[in-house]
Amino acid sequence: MTARIGHTVKAVLFQVHSIAGLVLALLVSLIALTGAIMSFEDEIVDQLNAGIMQVAPRQVPALMPDGLVARLKAGQDVGKVSAVTLSSDPAAAVHVRFARDERGDRPTSLYVDPYDARMLGSPRGEAFFATVRRLHRWLLIPGDGKGWGRPITGTVALGLIVMLVSGLVLRWPRRAGSAKMWLKPNLGLSGRGLHRSLHTVIGTWVLPVYLTIALTGLWFSFEWYKDGVTRLLARPHVTAAKMPAKSSRAVDRSGTAQPIGFDQAWTTFQREEGGRFSRAQLTLPAGAATVIRIRSWGKDRTLETTRDEFRIDAVTGQMVSAERYDDKTFGEKIIAAIYDIHRGAILGWPGKLAFMIAAVLMPLFSVTGILLYLSRRRLRRPAQPPLGRLVPGE
Repeated sequence: MTARIGHTVKAVLFQVHSIAGLVLALLVSLIALTGAIMSFEDEIVDQLNAGIMQVAPRQVPALMPDGLVARLKAGQDVGKVSAVTLSSDPAAAVHVRFARDERGDRPTSLYVDPYDARMLGSPRGEAFFATVRRLHRWLLIPGDGKGWGRPITGTVALGLIVMLVSGLVLRWPRRAGSAKMWLKPNLGLSGRGLHRSLHTVIGTWVLPVYLTIALTGLWFSFEWYKDGVTRLLARPHVTAAKMPAKSSRAVDRSGTAQPIGFDQAWTTFQREEGGRFSRAQLTLPAGAATVIRIRSWGKDRTLETTRDEFRIDAVTGQMVSAERYDDKTFGEKIIAAIYDIHRGAILGWPGKLAFMIAAVLMPLFSVTGILLYLSRRRLRRPAQPPLGRLVPGE
């Protein structure tokens, strides 16, 4: 009886695994390959743009952010500045980003000399990786993160989890403790046997990586998942602080919204942080709000997500909130590092390389899975009766 139930369960799981694989094969391969392309984006972009990211240090002080933006606009016809990235390194250029225009397009960013606001150039590779990122996250569907692309990629991640769990159960051998059975493909086989060996054994190798990618990928797709993880890992007051707070608005006497600048917030940040930061990204708020977000990275920080975050009123220079990475609990540090976990960067460049290789291998499972499905169809096809046994009219 137990054996019959186990056989039925495995038969159902096999159907679920096969159907999910056939439906999602193309999308999961596309998302994986675009993720692999982005694995070493930072290193590639830095190499491509080494000549415009550095300047000759000078004895004169660097321009304040508002003065730099004003000079840049006076010398060039540029769009509305949305963010600037400043560095404590006197030889580092300032990175200026722009808001979307009326058509919804975002102009390419610029590197600018911090001493005289001279335009050094636009970073090569930025447009390419931006397109790859939109394809990876939202499949280039209009609306980006607010369109249908986001829930579709999230559904693909859920489907991948189903395939991984069902595949593991189906793969479970009678001698589960045999490392050879789990990890060594039989390359002496051919045809269906080889396809099955590659599909199952290599799948076992990369299963932990795929499961990590899928579970962290859901964070970027579904708010319910993000809220659940936050409640599980963060302290209650931190969870409450994630709710958007109301912000004041900069208006004149007529009630018209007035533009705000970076200088007040930058001065407060420098007074608060001193020389502890290596670089800081200042982002203007949307609409007529006045609170500027500043993300800063310490000089000993190598990961993108090990950052401190400040919110400072641009009009008064008052510190609204300060969220320091060192003050986070273990669970909150996991939340902060979701992106680095997703791409393997939490393990350094070896982790990024391992995750990239695993992503590149994803089409292998799509191809071998489809080949196994087609071979099963052929095996199930009823054999044609011999011609000698046919009777008239058949």
